[in-house]
Amino acid sequence: MSAPLLTVEGLAVTFPTPRGPIDVVRDVSFSLGRERLGIVGESGSGKSMTGRSILKLIRAPGKVTAKRLEFDGIDLLKQSERQMRAIRGARISMVMQDPKFSLNPVMTVKEQIAEALRTHQKLAARDIHARVLSMLDAVRISDPERVARLYPHELSGGMGQRVMIAMMLIPEPDILIADEPTSALDVSVQAQVLDIIDELVRRKGMGLIFISHDLNLVSSYCDRIVVMNSGRIVEECKAGELMNATHPYTRALISAVPRLDETREELPVLDRSAWAGT
Repeated sequence: MSAPLLTVEGLAVTFPTPRGPIDVVRDVSFSLGRERLGIVGESGSGKSMTGRSILKLIRAPGKVTAKRLEFDGIDLLKQSERQMRAIRGARISMVMQDPKFSLNPVMTVKEQIAEALRTHQKLAARDIHARVLSMLDAVRISDPERVARLYPHELSGGMGQRVMIAMMLIPEPDILIADEPTSALDVSVQAQVLDIIDELVRRKGMGLIFISHDLNLVSSYCDRIVVMNSGRIVEECKAGELMNATHPYTRALISAVPRLDETREELPVLDRSAWAGT
């Protein structure tokens, strides 16, 4: 078996408060190969902080510590900010939740995607133009020439998210971290965006970390799943075996998911005392 692309061991993220330091990520450990790993849990469970800490995007006064944070043989903990800029985007990319807050409102689509490519590769202007149009086509945007000239406010939510995916994937990274990539989209568009990510990840042999609170989506699109609660990983399983999970927290999340054939008068409330201390 080949060595994993990413190894995380004993990861912790801490923020100071008037009542003392608070750990929002606690002793998190996992590895990632060229596969699709889902991280699930309710809001505030530490999913996004885990993804951001991998790219060292947690700024002061936040503090990130780990026993080991290694990517493809590189000790990320020892990398300077300048060295991390060479890794971000080029080798590890991250798709944020909402394109309205992630895209620059005064730059065209072409300028923003080209910037992501130009930052890490030296190419002629015509080659960059061709790559941008090819990437827009790869994320299933019709008429790439027209869309390349648009500004973010001229895009629909689904199109904006596709542009974000194109921008993150055009440098051809080894790992893509997708943080709630479909949370701001209609259900009909969600499946299209996830199919695009899935197709590109499979074709390029990348590693994917898919962060979400939607158990059904993650179990459909990932190979493995880790479940987070209060900053800790409480369970890990194959995606196809999620419904057989045994931890009380995971069982509570599953039972709270509504179904089309629902007969219960009300959904259950999470009974946190059931897993307190676990």
